[in-house]
Amino acid sequence: MPLSHPSRDIFSPRGPLVRTLRRGGLAILSFALLMSASPARGAEPLSLEQLTARTQELYEKTVDLKASFIQEVTIKSMKKTEREEGVVTFKNPRMMYWDYLKPKAKKLIISAAKAWLYVPEDRMVYVQNAEDVYRSRMAVKFLSGIGKLAEDFQIRFTKDNPVDAEGNYHLTLTSRETGSGIEKLSLIVDGKTFQIVQCRFNDSFGNTTRLRFSDIRINTGVPDKLFTFTAPPGVEEVSMPQ
Repeated sequence: MPLSHPSRDIFSPRGPLVRTLRRGGLAILSFALLMSASPARGAEPLSLEQLTARTQELYEKTVDLKASFIQEVTIKSMKKTEREEGVVTFKNPRMMYWDYLKPKAKKLIISAAKAWLYVPEDRMVYVQNAEDVYRSRMAVKFLSGIGKLAEDFQIRFTKDNPVDAEGNYHLTLTSRETGSGIEKLSLIVDGKTFQIVQCRFNDSFGNTTRLRFSDIRINTGVPDKLFTFTAPPGVEEVSMPQ
């Protein structure tokens, strides 16, 4: 998601952060991350129903998860691709900490009550109620796991053969309604480990987000206090309107 150029409007109803969150962008990334924790079971290809049921079951057993990530966003209007790297931590219910490390540092933290975007270079932190960030029904569905997505998306195997030559599953999720913000989501699931090795989606503006995870660790006892933020001395705190 394009968070490289924060401004005072970033948390506003038309700002890039809230706009993307309300369209399910961060929720998609977190959902894909949680689904990356699935263990391998058997060599026979699964049916679509078996695959979605298994990932939903595992999702519901995942309390917290931490991983390194590489995020690439292609911005159609600018004809450019922005690459960022960092570490993400997720904890149910609906707590996220995206620690961007390259090329510029920034922190996006969402607790049960508030959301903060801290940009050290600007010496500013933008604050908004988490309830406003998660106002989208779509975002909530993504954070409820793949089993809930069938209500808003058609889920199918991308290819006639459930697995490709490397044994990976290709899934395509297509929105049942226009104007949802996320028209199509593509996932590649490793057929041996059942980890999601690639996540890609387009928004209604034609921008494309690609995400890869590595060094995934689950249920390590991440404390709730990680998902809060206190501004360092000299940092201006900007409370964004609802």
